[in-house]
Amino acid sequence: MKMIVTEVENEGLTALMGKTVTLFCGVYIYTGKLVGVNQTCVKLENAGIVYETGPFNEKTWKDCQPLPNDWYVATQSIESFGVLK
Repeated sequence: MKMIVTEVENEGLTALMGKTVTLFCGVYIYTGKLVGVNQTCVKLENAGIVYETGPFNEKTWKDCQPLPNDWYVATQSIESFGVLK
């Protein structure tokens, strides 16, 4: 297999530190301010679980339930992520 290999710093989750992110995981969708990243987990402040998204072009989730504290999500369960809302 041919591959192009270029090392890029501050890419991926690290580049999104301090921003409100959306994490699509195997079962749930999490959202919150990304305040910590390491090899095993990420830490979200003002975290919530999105039970119903509504249209992605709207500014708020149709049903997002806040979690009571900061929340940790295992990086191995994250399927995709980004700044969405």
